[in-house]
Amino acid sequence: ALLCSGMQPSKNKNTEKAEPFYWLSVPKQKTSSEIINEARKVLRTVRTRRPFTPTEDQRKLFGSGSSRTPQNRPPSVFSLHASSFDLAESRPVSGVRLSPLDHKPVLVSFAKDEDSAISLPKPPADAAEVRKVSSGRARLFRRTSQGNFLSAKMVPPDQNEEKKLDSEEPAMMNNLWRSNNECLAERRSCTPFNDESRQLICNDHISRSEREDSLKGTAGKFLFQLRGESDQMKKPGTNSSRPRSTGWERRVTGLEDETRINESEEDEIFWHIKILPILHELEKVEDNIGNLCLACTKLYQALNEGNMLGKKFKRRSVLLKILYKLVDIDSDLLCLKLAKIILAMKVDGKNLLSVCKLAFKICRNEKNDYMIQNDRLLDCLLEVLRTEDLQKNNEALLYCMGAIKFMSGNAVLLNEMVNKGAVEKLLQLMKQINNTKENDIYFSNLGHLLVQLTATLRNLADLPPARCQLICNGAVSELCVALEQRMNDKDVCTYIVRIFSKLSSYNDFCAALADCSRCYVLFLALLNKHQKQQDLVIRIIFILGNLTEKNNQAREQFFKERGSVNTLISLFQTYHELDLNAQKWYHERGREEKNHPKHPSEAEDILIKLIRVLANLSIHPSVGAALAAAHRIVELLVTVLEYKSVDDCEELVINAATTINNLSYYKVKSSAVHDKKLHIAETLLKLLMSNNMDGVVEAVRVFGNLSQYHEICDFIMQKKIYKFMIALLDAKNQDVCFSACGVLLNLTVDKNKRGLLMEEGGIGKLVDCLQDFGPADWQLACLICKTLWNYSENITNAASCFGEDTNTLLVLLTSLLDEELALDYSLDTDLRDYHKLYWEREFKPVAEKLLDRIQSHHSFLPTVTITSF
Repeated sequence: ALLCSGMQPSKNKNTEKAEPFYWLSVPKQKTSSEIINEARKVLRTVRTRRPFTPTEDQRKLFGSGSSRTPQNRPPSVFSLHASSFDLAESRPVSGVRLSPLDHKPVLVSFAKDEDSAISLPKPPADAAEVRKVSSGRARLFRRTSQGNFLSAKMVPPDQNEEKKLDSEEPAMMNNLWRSNNECLAERRSCTPFNDESRQLICNDHISRSEREDSLKGTAGKFLFQLRGESDQMKKPGTNSSRPRSTGWERRVTGLEDETRINESEEDEIFWHIKILPILHELEKVEDNIGNLCLACTKLYQALNEGNMLGKKFKRRSVLLKILYKLVDIDSDLLCLKLAKIILAMKVDGKNLLSVCKLAFKICRNEKNDYMIQNDRLLDCLLEVLRTEDLQKNNEALLYCMGAIKFMSGNAVLLNEMVNKGAVEKLLQLMKQINNTKENDIYFSNLGHLLVQLTATLRNLADLPPARCQLICNGAVSELCVALEQRMNDKDVCTYIVRIFSKLSSYNDFCAALADCSRCYVLFLALLNKHQKQQDLVIRIIFILGNLTEKNNQAREQFFKERGSVNTLISLFQTYHELDLNAQKWYHERGREEKNHPKHPSEAEDILIKLIRVLANLSIHPSVGAALAAAHRIVELLVTVLEYKSVDDCEELVINAATTINNLSYYKVKSSAVHDKKLHIAETLLKLLMSNNMDGVVEAVRVFGNLSQYHEICDFIMQKKIYKFMIALLDAKNQDVCFSACGVLLNLTVDKNKRGLLMEEGGIGKLVDCLQDFGPADWQLACLICKTLWNYSENITNAASCFGEDTNTLLVLLTSLLDEELALDYSLDTDLRDYHKLYWEREFKPVAEKLLDRIQSHHSFLPTVTITSF
């Protein structure tokens, strides 16, 4: 970064007076826009890497670095059994609660022949054999305290039933089977299901179904009255001859406890044809996990087909009881199938919490990601977030959100989330949480949920579609609200800051964040509150560096926030001391241990990003001038250059040199850089003589600005630094040549120092640079011409002044001033216009004056061949 502009050469050729192109005092006050435009050329922002966040070794509800103690957070590991579910809670809510009947039921005849005597049938003779449970099945449910869930439900009545139905006679039962076979045949003819669906039922299942359906015929009416239920309870508008479900049927099938008064005949048929056979499969597969999983898949498909998912399904409680008991089987794949069905049944209360824990337990194992990808568990969990009451079910939502967070650690599932609108659902949930006031009893518990939510958003922020959705759905404002409300919750603050850290690296989100004026206040408050929390501090500083890198308004707005500079200084001092102590420790052990880490330490990394903020802030004219006058900031920057070498931490040292260079641009009366200019120059010698070319370039740039002062020019001559600058002209690098040429330009302002160019072959190297880079960099070409102009102020003879390079210089200037030869018209319009602008405004005026001076003092001009560049 150089100050090389100054007064233009005199336009009167006859009264030519040599004048340097740089004067220490600028006679004309520049406008703000001119300063900004010039600053863009000579001042540079600093970029750095985003802080690295290591992946957790294990999936947990709260990470290993959580500020929550085990006593103050929900557990990540827990036991889950069938007993964790509430069977009573599974029953559908009835509008009317009926009182139990005290009297015994009276047998009522329904036959046309009133004299017919009807007695109840006895169970089949082989009932005991049917009721047996295989030893394999017993092993399957060895952990189940509630017994075999279908032991009394898929078979004829057992001995206990015989006690209740002691008046039944086998003859009557046989008559019932025979009389109802006709009803069954008629019902099959009216069944709306196709033959393909019937193929799912094995012969054994069909026979059971036939037995059950047969009870819905003539015997159905009798058995309905047997339970003491009145005909007035029938659904209005229903044909009185329609078969009804009865207590006897419930005892025979054993699959329901609730009445089914309002259930349609189609649902009843669907249950017996499609659902019931699958439940038989669940009971008969014994300990074959694969068959159990297949049966669960078929069950979900059948329930979905029959619109039986949700709370309205009357046999829901029976179904859920069966599913709950299967939870005891130790199989993540089976539990995944069960969780999906249970969630689709819209359970609530304790059961919702238990099934969310079940999903959490499955997703916690990273090895299960593959099978989760092939199922639709994510849909069910997202539906829970969308529909469930936040305060009533906050613990269930916590584990539901935890499961989704685990899923977001998988790339395939992460993309699936974006496609299914997870971003919008999460932001809606965050808005609900933000609407909960701090004095609310649920405020603390919702903080646990917010940790899971923000951790998921952090993972989603990696995907471009998710970033667009975050911006469109107002994520910035909601995250800032959460940050403000949860200032005392380090975990929430850390995750939100990580989100901003990722997203602020992108221009569109960075602009949206910069427009949120309160973000600067929040960041400063966090820095002051959590100054020793390195993982939090480093990310906030990184965000501020991103905001101030490209947005001039952000630089000004942050600087104007109360205490902003003091906060930066305080952080600088804190982590500077930590780094000093660490470096002393390594130096003291240097003889025994030479394992100094090559990568930046945590303290060094914070200093790197903190200095970057200062460098970016200094781009703004008024802010840069104020920072240049901040003595403590300049002292700390110089101290970094003193105790830290570029080999120890390259990025830290180079950032410090860049910031000093930016601050040295501003010539204010109270400039701390001006006061310490000699000390800064001495400190930069170590960097200038290093083998790190980036460090050398930064040191040369600082000398380019400092060499405006006579003391620094004398220092450069005294320390032979000018020889190094001339040598850098051979670097064949535009930036290096530009910086070195700037120092030489300022040296040639002093008449006593101009001879140094001839001493070290500087003229020839300047001409070579003009030839190599002129057509591609007109600013550099202009700088070289200015240097040669200052050097030739007292010219009497061109040959003696420029030596053997005189003719080459004449040819070169002549060709470069030819627009047709100098400008490449094969370039696109914008690039050609850019080159032409600098060629016309900067290079051409100076080159024409220099060419005229050489020609007027040159007695012989040989014929030359002009080539294009």
